[in-house]
Amino acid sequence: MGLLDSVLGQVLGGAAQKSGGLGDAGGLADALGGLLANNGQQGGLGGLVSKFEQAGLGDVIGSWIGKGDNAPVSGGQLNQVLGSDVVSAIAGKLGINAAMLLPMLATMLPSLIDQLTPHGKIPDEGLNTNEDLLSSLSGLLQKR
Repeated sequence: MGLLDSVLGQVLGGAAQKSGGLGDAGGLADALGGLLANNGQQGGLGGLVSKFEQAGLGDVIGSWIGKGDNAPVSGGQLNQVLGSDVVSAIAGKLGINAAMLLPMLATMLPSLIDQLTPHGKIPDEGLNTNEDLLSSLSGLLQKR
Protein backbone atom coordinates (compact mmCIF):
# COMPACT_ATOMS: atom_id res chain seq x y z
CA MET A 1 0.00 0.00 0.00
CA GLY A 2 1.38 3.39 -0.98
CA LEU A 3 1.57 6.53 1.10
CA LEU A 4 -1.29 8.15 -0.82
CA ASP A 5 -3.49 5.10 -0.15
CA SER A 6 -2.71 5.40 3.54
CA VAL A 7 -3.47 9.13 3.58
CA LEU A 8 -6.72 8.72 1.69
CA GLY A 9 -7.69 5.84 3.94
CA GLN A 10 -7.18 8.00 7.03
CA VAL A 11 -9.11 10.92 5.55
CA LEU A 12 -11.95 8.78 4.26
CA GLY A 13 -12.06 6.81 7.49
CA GLY A 14 -12.38 10.03 9.49
CA ALA A 15 -15.17 11.18 7.24
CA ALA A 16 -16.95 7.85 7.64
CA GLN A 17 -16.82 8.08 11.43
CA LYS A 18 -18.20 11.59 11.45
CA SER A 19 -20.99 11.11 8.94
CA GLY A 20 -21.90 7.54 9.72
CA GLY A 21 -21.06 6.28 6.26
CA LEU A 22 -19.37 8.89 4.14
CA GLY A 23 -16.27 6.73 3.83
CA ASP A 24 -15.88 7.15 0.08
CA ALA A 25 -14.01 9.43 -2.25
CA GLY A 26 -17.18 11.49 -2.71
CA GLY A 27 -16.80 12.96 0.78
CA LEU A 28 -13.20 13.87 0.07
CA ALA A 29 -14.14 15.35 -3.30
CA ASP A 30 -16.79 17.41 -1.56
CA ALA A 31 -14.30 18.68 1.00
CA LEU A 32 -11.65 19.53 -1.61
CA GLY A 33 -14.13 20.88 -4.14
CA GLY A 34 -14.07 24.29 -2.48
CA LEU A 35 -10.35 24.47 -3.21
CA LEU A 36 -10.19 23.11 -6.72
CA ALA A 37 -13.55 23.22 -8.48
CA ASN A 38 -14.63 26.28 -10.45
CA ASN A 39 -17.86 26.35 -8.46
CA GLY A 40 -15.95 26.30 -5.14
CA GLN A 41 -15.35 29.11 -2.69
CA GLN A 42 -11.64 29.58 -3.47
CA GLY A 43 -11.84 30.35 -7.19
CA GLY A 44 -10.90 26.93 -8.49
CA LEU A 45 -7.47 25.71 -9.40
CA GLY A 46 -6.57 29.13 -10.83
CA GLY A 47 -7.50 30.75 -7.52
CA LEU A 48 -5.35 28.26 -5.64
CA VAL A 49 -2.41 29.05 -7.92
CA SER A 50 -2.89 32.75 -7.14
CA LYS A 51 -2.86 32.05 -3.40
CA PHE A 52 0.38 30.09 -3.73
CA GLU A 53 1.93 32.90 -5.77
CA GLN A 54 0.88 35.52 -3.21
CA ALA A 55 2.53 33.42 -0.50
CA GLY A 56 5.77 33.23 -2.50
CA LEU A 57 5.22 29.56 -3.36
CA GLY A 58 4.30 29.88 -7.02
CA ASP A 59 7.23 27.68 -8.01
CA VAL A 60 5.94 24.89 -5.75
CA ILE A 61 2.45 24.68 -7.24
CA GLY A 62 3.95 25.34 -10.67
CA SER A 63 5.95 22.12 -10.32
CA TRP A 64 2.73 20.20 -9.64
CA ILE A 65 1.11 21.63 -12.76
CA GLY A 66 4.15 21.41 -15.02
CA LYS A 67 5.91 18.33 -16.30
CA GLY A 68 8.57 16.79 -14.10
CA ASP A 69 8.93 16.16 -10.39
CA ASN A 70 6.52 17.66 -7.88
CA ALA A 71 8.14 19.95 -5.31
CA PRO A 72 7.22 19.13 -1.71
CA VAL A 73 5.08 21.38 0.44
CA SER A 74 4.74 21.35 4.22
CA GLY A 75 1.59 21.47 6.25
CA GLY A 76 2.69 24.83 7.62
CA GLN A 77 3.09 26.24 4.13
CA LEU A 78 -0.38 25.00 3.20
CA ASN A 79 -1.83 26.61 6.30
CA GLN A 80 -0.14 29.87 5.28
CA VAL A 81 -1.49 29.64 1.71
CA LEU A 82 -5.02 28.52 2.52
CA GLY A 83 -5.54 30.27 5.84
CA SER A 84 -6.61 28.64 9.07
CA ASP A 85 -10.33 29.24 8.42
CA VAL A 86 -10.26 27.28 5.16
CA VAL A 87 -8.14 24.50 6.69
CA SER A 88 -10.52 24.25 9.66
CA ALA A 89 -13.54 24.12 7.37
CA ILE A 90 -12.07 21.28 5.28
CA ALA A 91 -11.00 19.40 8.40
CA GLY A 92 -14.48 19.81 9.84
CA LYS A 93 -16.08 18.38 6.69
CA LEU A 94 -13.86 15.34 7.01
CA GLY A 95 -14.32 14.94 10.76
CA ILE A 96 -10.65 15.38 11.61
CA ASN A 97 -8.60 18.21 13.11
CA ALA A 98 -6.38 20.64 11.20
CA ALA A 99 -3.19 19.12 12.65
CA MET A 100 -4.12 15.81 11.03
CA LEU A 101 -5.38 17.34 7.79
CA LEU A 102 -2.38 19.49 6.87
CA PRO A 103 0.20 16.70 6.44
CA MET A 104 -2.39 14.70 4.51
CA LEU A 105 -3.03 17.60 2.15
CA ALA A 106 0.72 18.12 1.80
CA THR A 107 1.00 14.53 0.59
CA MET A 108 -2.15 14.45 -1.52
CA LEU A 109 -2.37 17.84 -3.25
CA PRO A 110 0.81 17.59 -5.35
CA SER A 111 -0.29 14.26 -6.87
CA LEU A 112 -3.89 15.35 -7.29
CA ILE A 113 -3.05 18.65 -8.98
CA ASP A 114 -0.46 16.85 -11.12
CA GLN A 115 -3.19 14.48 -12.31
CA LEU A 116 -5.66 17.33 -12.88
CA THR A 117 -3.13 19.03 -15.17
CA PRO A 118 -1.85 16.21 -17.41
CA HIS A 119 -0.74 18.55 -20.19
CA GLY A 120 1.40 20.72 -17.93
CA LYS A 121 -1.10 23.57 -17.64
CA ILE A 122 -4.42 24.39 -16.03
CA PRO A 123 -7.21 23.28 -18.38
CA ASP A 124 -8.86 26.26 -20.08
CA GLU A 125 -12.23 25.14 -18.78
CA GLY A 126 -10.82 24.57 -15.28
CA LEU A 127 -12.22 21.91 -13.01
CA ASN A 128 -15.93 22.38 -13.34
CA THR A 129 -17.46 20.41 -10.50
CA ASN A 130 -16.86 18.08 -7.60
CA GLU A 131 -17.72 15.23 -10.00
CA ASP A 132 -14.58 16.10 -12.01
CA LEU A 133 -12.59 16.00 -8.79
CA LEU A 134 -14.17 12.68 -7.80
CA SER A 135 -13.11 11.24 -11.15
CA SER A 136 -9.52 12.39 -10.58
CA LEU A 137 -9.48 11.01 -7.03
CA SER A 138 -10.73 7.68 -8.34
CA GLY A 139 -7.95 7.76 -10.93
CA LEU A 140 -5.36 8.31 -8.19
CA LEU A 141 -6.70 5.38 -6.21
CA GLN A 142 -6.64 3.10 -9.27
CA LYS A 143 -3.01 4.00 -10.01
CA ARG A 144 -1.89 2.82 -6.56
